[in-house]
Amino acid sequence: MMSITDVSFAYRKGGEELFGGLTHKFTPGAVTAVTGPSGRGKSTLLYVLGLLLTPTAGSVDLDGRPVSHVSDSERAFIRSRRIGFVFQDSELDPTRKVIDSVVEPALYAGGRRSEQLPRARELLKRFGLVERAEHRPGQVSGGQAQRLAVCRALINSPDVILADEPTGNLDRDNAALVLDALTGTARLDASTVIIASHDPFVLEQVDEVVQL
Repeated sequence: MMSITDVSFAYRKGGEELFGGLTHKFTPGAVTAVTGPSGRGKSTLLYVLGLLLTPTAGSVDLDGRPVSHVSDSERAFIRSRRIGFVFQDSELDPTRKVIDSVVEPALYAGGRRSEQLPRARELLKRFGLVERAEHRPGQVSGGQAQRLAVCRALINSPDVILADEPTGNLDRDNAALVLDALTGTARLDASTVIIASHDPFVLEQVDEVVQL
């Protein structure tokens, strides 16, 4: 379980503080949307939850253990094994086959490519993409690219999935496919899925909403 307690964040000392001491417990097996007007820090909160930024005050807890102020090496270890990221732009390397992009986080976590390929193909099959495994990003649609990004986020079977405006660049049909992929992940794997979004289509379909 991931939770935050009295979290605030400022990009510089004496600067504007975001979140105002936010406290929330995120539900495993559910999809939570973080929403609010532009400038309220939706993406920033994801970076704090993903241990890429350290809160100015308060803490991020994982399974009841404070993890936001541990060493850089330990935060990197937690990120690589327990947290998956999906960005607004799928961030697939245009020079490589998509299956290599899916496998990449597992290699960062110390896995061997040969051992991870079956897992990658299993994920591609699960999301209807196995026939695209040997394609390059320029040969797949925007919706397919975002579903590939979901596969990449899942390669290490993380407990937490953080998705930053994952439907922002998609039409409604492709947005539905990506949202279905994330919702299915929460249900099937009992993962905690947290989406930063202001899209009403997303907000109507998630399980919980955190308003900033």
